[in-house]
Amino acid sequence: MSFPAPLYADGAAWAAAPHKRILLLGMSGLGKTHVSNMLRTGGGWFHYSVDYRIGTRYMGELISDEFKREAMRVPRLRELLMSDSIYIASNIAFNNLAPLSHYLGKPGDPARGGLPFDEYRKRQEQHHAAERAALLDAPRFIDRAGDIYGYPHFVCDSGGSICEVVDPTDSGDEILTALSASMLLVWIEGSDAHSDELIRRFDKAPKPMCYRAAFTEANWQEFLHENNVSEGDVDPDTFVRFAYRRALAARQPAYAAMARNWGVSVTAGEVAEANSPEAFNALIARALDRR
Repeated sequence: MSFPAPLYADGAAWAAAPHKRILLLGMSGLGKTHVSNMLRTGGGWFHYSVDYRIGTRYMGELISDEFKREAMRVPRLRELLMSDSIYIASNIAFNNLAPLSHYLGKPGDPARGGLPFDEYRKRQEQHHAAERAALLDAPRFIDRAGDIYGYPHFVCDSGGSICEVVDPTDSGDEILTALSASMLLVWIEGSDAHSDELIRRFDKAPKPMCYRAAFTEANWQEFLHENNVSEGDVDPDTFVRFAYRRALAARQPAYAAMARNWGVSVTAGEVAEANSPEAFNALIARALDRR
């Protein structure tokens, strides 16, 4: 099975390229958005956030409608909403994706903020469809960034769940084929210590995540069995913590295959030390040369 060569043949080709285009992938919390912000503020880089695109273009109405349902439960707000006296919308931003997370939700006891599992499953599928579309939009935004705004360089900040909507072992994968033809895929690889820190952060503030349907279903059934609970008794935060630990282990091989077959890898430690666009460019050149 033959996979396409990276967009840039080696470090010298990257250094000489007048248009640098990359897609950052890896678990949330390892530096994708930090690097993207640094490149954007450093000048010359257009920042395309997949999660932002999902939460605005593809799931914006779903999110706003959920807010409206909540408002309709409050008599005074219902009256104002029905008379068009108030406007309710999501205020999602690159660095505030809370509206999207809120909509995805967590399954379990409704008294503790949980969703019925069927509704949770439906919202996961909505996110999967939106993520696939947002990823396939990225090459078009490269052209828009140059044609409209004059940006020579482009960074795509992919969501941590990119590995849930692609098959990195399939050389004909539609999404990875499209992305690799227009960008260099760069995996930010964390160490065991980084994984421990990500788990610690997640335990402190558990948030909704998006996984493959089979993974979600298997974890749900395992959680119900291990804890001898029914759907309505599940503590939503306890379940998402349970799933997150397993996701860290399950996603690593997928990210590694994406880097091996479709791009390059750098470590989170290297990324932390690359504190300027120039240093980051040098890091990418080294990653290409050691590929």
